[in-house]
Amino acid sequence: MADADVTSAATIAIDAAGGDKGVEVVVQGVLAAHAEYDNFFRLYGDKESILSGLRKHGAENDPRICVVHAPDVITMDDSPVEAIRTKKESSLVLAAKDVKKGEASALISPGNTGAVLAAGTLIIGRIRGVERPGIATILPTKTGHSVLIDVGANAESRPTHLVHFGIMGAIYAKAILGFDKPRIGLLSVGEERKKGNELTLQALPLFEKLFETEGGRKLGTFQGNVEGRDIVNGKSDVIVCDGFVGNVVLKFGEALSFTILDLLKERLVATPMRKAAAFILKGAFKEFKKRIDYTEYGGAPLLGVKHPCIICHGSSGPNAIKNAIRVSREALDSDICSKIESLVKELETTSGSDKNGEQKPSEDGAAT
Repeated sequence: MADADVTSAATIAIDAAGGDKGVEVVVQGVLAAHAEYDNFFRLYGDKESILSGLRKHGAENDPRICVVHAPDVITMDDSPVEAIRTKKESSLVLAAKDVKKGEASALISPGNTGAVLAAGTLIIGRIRGVERPGIATILPTKTGHSVLIDVGANAESRPTHLVHFGIMGAIYAKAILGFDKPRIGLLSVGEERKKGNELTLQALPLFEKLFETEGGRKLGTFQGNVEGRDIVNGKSDVIVCDGFVGNVVLKFGEALSFTILDLLKERLVATPMRKAAAFILKGAFKEFKKRIDYTEYGGAPLLGVKHPCIICHGSSGPNAIKNAIRVSREALDSDICSKIESLVKELETTSGSDKNGEQKPSEDGAAT
């Protein structure tokens, strides 16, 4: 394995040490992506552990894979901001610094979500005009897919933050999901204007004002308040909420999907006749499982930072890592960060925000 830096516009930095399942699954995911894509990869972590994993697959000397030794690692139990400040030789910090320096174009990490958020905000840097970055995730719906944002970057948000989440989520939906004019809804407890908490009641008129402008109309259409059922019934393409609510929705949805799948499996093998029917429907069940499987979606982008930053599940396996690489490629190909920067500047929805300094996350980091 060559130690020389591999610098390219298509280089992806991967925190190989931050996840729950160790370096081996990250290596497997990278090699799966390597076989399909033409990117260069920089893997950060214990050098010998990474090389050992590459050696098992005959990829120790692959010229498109560079190993960067990181003697430290940020654990899931670490305080996010403190860890970023003190563990300067950790795999996550070194990877984020290389993205900032231009040694790589995107960051992927299955590590501590709060720490990835802090690294994205404090090291890679927040896009000027974006008060708070938000984590977006793609969810399956009855008619296709939708984007839910924020799902955990900010446990507490202000009304202008929700507006920025809506802008960034719409840009992401246009670029990645191909919506020409995405329908954007504000998640609340009812569709009526007077329903909601203080945050959504204050955010609603800001959204309406935004979508009265030419720039807002180009962005998409605003539906007003939407309810929880609208996340999956296909009514909305982008659903906006604060990170506390979004994270609860995301975790509940993931658990519910797999609980339903387990219950179906249990009942479908209860009798010989049902087993026969299950065999006939095996293909349909495989399609359903793939549609709800989070590993197929790879990771959630942290929108609002200067370079693509993809946050994976801590328990991500090879398939999730491979698909996170796909997501980072899509973000780079669509130039999502520049589009967010340009539109936020154009719409000028940051009145009263701090445009000069970086927004620092709390000591507790993200909601996840």
